[in-house]
Amino acid sequence: MKVIITGLTNSGKTTLFNALTGQNLETTLYPTTSGDPNLGVVRVPDPRVDRLSGIFMPKKTTYAAIEYADFLGITKGDMKQNRKVFDLMKDADTIVHVVRAFQDESVVHPLSGIDPLRDFGILGLELIFGDLEFVEKRLERMDEAIKKRGKKPDESEKKLLLKCRDFLLKEVLLRDVDFSDEDLKAMKPLQFLSTVPEVVVLNVGEKDLHSEQTRELQSSLRDRYPKLPVLALCSKLEMEIAQLPSDEKKPFLEELGIDDPASNKLINTCYGILGLISFLTVGEDEVRAWTIKKSTSALHAAGKVHSDIERGFIRAEVISFEDFIAAGSMHAAREKGLLRLEGKTYEVRDGDIINFRFNV
Repeated sequence: MKVIITGLTNSGKTTLFNALTGQNLETTLYPTTSGDPNLGVVRVPDPRVDRLSGIFMPKKTTYAAIEYADFLGITKGDMKQNRKVFDLMKDADTIVHVVRAFQDESVVHPLSGIDPLRDFGILGLELIFGDLEFVEKRLERMDEAIKKRGKKPDESEKKLLLKCRDFLLKEVLLRDVDFSDEDLKAMKPLQFLSTVPEVVVLNVGEKDLHSEQTRELQSSLRDRYPKLPVLALCSKLEMEIAQLPSDEKKPFLEELGIDDPASNKLINTCYGILGLISFLTVGEDEVRAWTIKKSTSALHAAGKVHSDIERGFIRAEVISFEDFIAAGSMHAAREKGLLRLEGKTYEVRDGDIINFRFNV
């Protein structure tokens, strides 16, 4: 899963990136206009994998992974600059939109003062402008193809583009439009910016982490944008937590009243909005978590492990994580009849432990 962290300049994007990845990249007080994206791959914490690894003692333990990217800040009205970010965003599974809600006179805001609701709206508009520019250029190319080569455009695509343009001109994000399944399928390869799922992170000061003001701000955003998950955290504090030795983290979190670090909250939220789950494979060689979409069939889950397994699929031997732990071992689970043989169409569930039977 690829996640891009974005937001206005000096919103705390890179600080959050450091908190999530454990890196210690320099955070600047002035906007940058060039450079390469910062990338970091983080394992998805999963206590089920920990437990199974302790039981099977495999040579290798592999967690699901998430890749975070941090790049330039979004600039209001600067399409040339923003396009650099948008090009990266098109390949992302999720946008994490960092909205500044902290006061710090030493960190200059690119606009006049702290206004989270205003700042949140700016990114939405810039995404709309980016999509609108893309639609207009694509429609222009269709018209030019008719004039120069007499080539007729794909009428279904043109109709869809015109439909999208109508909503974009009304400043409506395409993710908020109730498109048909057929339209959504046709839109996927076009990589519209405003269809990418989004998580909003309110970056607050440490003293405001549990304040009434923060709760009201979260509530306001949820009321206006009910489809968007809204998290509140202090990026600076989370970065400090990420850099603590493992044995010091838990008591520090408890002292601050933080039940879960930002990395775990964000991963769980991203999994939720993308409809992702994990199934598990176990053995002496490896215990591993595999990420799939909800409602994925056993056949396609097999392909996640290896294309040969999908091609030669016979049956899936399945047991839930809870049933396995209750049984204590695969041998005991088999004796109790807890292991099931499922066919190609079985919908894999979160936490299923699966052994695929296949022949190629």
